Amino acid sequence: MKTPSVQPVGFDRPSVWLRAGWADLWRCPAPGLLHGLASAAFGWLVLALARDNFWLMAGAFSGFLIVAPIVATGLYGVSRALEKGQRLGMRDILGIWRSQDPRLVRFGLLLALAGTGWVMTSAAMITSFTDMPVDRPLDFLRHVVLVEKGWVFEGWLMLGGFLAAPVFASSVIALPLLLDKQVDVLTAVLTSWRAVLASPGPLALWAALLMVITGLGMLTGLLGLIVAVPWLAHASWHAYRDLVA
Repeated sequence: MKTPSVQPVGFDRPSVWLRAGWADLWRCPAPGLLHGLASAAFGWLVLALARDNFWLMAGAFSGFLIVAPIVATGLYGVSRALEKGQRLGMRDILGIWRSQDPRLVRFGLLLALAGTGWVMTSAAMITSFTDMPVDRPLDFLRHVVLVEKGWVFEGWLMLGGFLAAPVFASSVIALPLLLDKQVDVLTAVLTSWRAVLASPGPLALWAALLMVITGLGMLTGLLGLIVAVPWLAHASWHAYRDLVA
């Protein structure tokens, strides 16, 4: 198949994607809200099981954020159907998963490996450069974030951004593209990178909006994820439609 072409977008487009995603969510709310509820329930389970084990908790949440595009695959299908004046039910969405598309499986494994690598690197950095043990979230807050003198927290943030940037560039439109067209994983990843290089500023803004909205969802005791997860999934479909000519 011919390699998909990409087109540059302006700084106004992320807000357009958010509005379109919001409209899609409420035009067909049940699948999205169920995805969001499942995401919040996963978070509550993690908090219950790992509240005294910071790195297990951090690993679970980091892994979820990185593989979230895989979780949202069914919702891309909902937005695609809405474009055609159709509606998908949960049976149709489950059918996307039951198809066992090896391309989606391979890409999901790559994202999971990236998430695991980040957690291990992060843990190694904190434990190597922090004098006090960091076993709970409160320890991380006291001994890393609120330390008056030191560079560990700033370095940790910079390292996270450095490692997250290529993951974002590789996946920002790769999953919707894999769902929409019969391209291989490498083509999808390269197309995603080309889209980022064609519009670096707008897509940096898009990445920041994804992080802020997800973070706000987590700060509400994870309740906000019930709406934030499907909203951002639908919006990501519209980002793909804009970026791939």
